Amino acid sequence: MYSNSNSQNYIHGYSRIEQSRLTDQAQTLSDILHEGTRYCENESILEVGCGVGAQTLHLAQNSPAARFTCIDISTDSLNEAQQKIKVAGMKNVTFLKTDLFDPIFPPHSFDHIFVCFVLEHLSSPETALDHLKNLLKPGGSITVIEGDHGSTFFSPQSTYASKTIQCLIELQARYRGDSLIGRKLYPLLHSAGFTEPSVTPKMIYVDANTPSMIEGFTKNTFISMVAGIKPQVLASQMMSEQDFDRGLDDLLKTTAQDGTFCYTFFKATAIK
Repeated sequence: MYSNSNSQNYIHGYSRIEQSRLTDQAQTLSDILHEGTRYCENESILEVGCGVGAQTLHLAQNSPAARFTCIDISTDSLNEAQQKIKVAGMKNVTFLKTDLFDPIFPPHSFDHIFVCFVLEHLSSPETALDHLKNLLKPGGSITVIEGDHGSTFFSPQSTYASKTIQCLIELQARYRGDSLIGRKLYPLLHSAGFTEPSVTPKMIYVDANTPSMIEGFTKNTFISMVAGIKPQVLASQMMSEQDFDRGLDDLLKTTAQDGTFCYTFFKATAIK
């Protein structure tokens, strides 16, 4: 996804399960997260940390006449992304293995930059934004999308479920990331010198009336993400295995007929 001396390993790992989770997330949330993101013919867009191409597919399909350059440091992820685009028959995407903090592009190379679920994993998102700003043409735009695990609310309430989520927040901080970064996008962009920063909260609310969201988001995206950190939680002795499993079971209760689940993403845009 990204790399430099300031960053640590990607907390969620690169397993096949994680690849599937990212794809489910992108498919389920595409209309919400990509609303209003369209690029014009022959405009050049850099997607940073494209991973397995989960977001790339929607970007390319929504703007078929634009030209996308998508970068990542994981060879396996790039191979998976290339396969997605090939199967979809898209011809407007180029993939490159390169480091966000050591880009191979000269200044002012792109009309727009798209960054989704990347800044949360960096120890210095300010530095990343400075690097990316330099790659934008004058008047170019940046779009940043991040989650905020502190925005999670659900019913039935559960102390154990809340603790599993707090473990995720604390683990990401130990990796020198910030899973609460969604609420900080405006000051980050402003401090980086971007103009006209604008942030829109994208609330996800799920109940029994939205079975596709129960499967695609609550179960396959969020609960799957929490379940994936179990080995690290146990190794760090943050929770006992019994309490962690109880927390997961309680999270699953939010997907029942009388359960609800709420989470907020934040989508920011700004101009160089």
